[in-house]
Amino acid sequence: MGQPEIRRRGDDDLKACAEALATVHDADRYPAKWPADPGGWLTPDGMLGAWVAVDGPDVLGHVTLTRTDDVLAADVGLPPEELASVARLFTTASARRRGVAGALLATVTAAAADGGLWAVLEVEDGGEAAVALYERAGWRHAGSRSGDWTTADGRTALLHTYVAPGAGTR
Repeated sequence: MGQPEIRRRGDDDLKACAEALATVHDADRYPAKWPADPGGWLTPDGMLGAWVAVDGPDVLGHVTLTRTDDVLAADVGLPPEELASVARLFTTASARRRGVAGALLATVTAAAADGGLWAVLEVEDGGEAAVALYERAGWRHAGSRSGDWTTADGRTALLHTYVAPGAGTR
């Protein structure tokens, strides 16, 4: 396998993205509850863009950039109009330890910056590998709060907010 290509997601990628997401859900319980409409889940309201990591016809990873809601903006301490949220970031098992998640994160962070926005994200407490990725990439922990949903193991979600490197320093 060569280095995957990172590119904007096209409408014709959604089926392969949903299939890749199904493998992630089976292995990692992400998302915690399987969506009735996986394509819709991968295309959240307020989406500003979406990217995929592909190796030939295979989707190895996915990420979106969305508008930021008031709750997340308050966690960060910046106005929502200055922020963009990283969401729906995942990689398949075959893409792990190959730098795919880091490349997707860098792509979406650069896209936010190109739009004059600071990238922010939330991660559930059970996502230790994701937290390690964000911290290796220089993201700053900005706070934690209880979520309004239950994890696959029945706990109330504990959400950690992270801010991209350099955010709030302009």
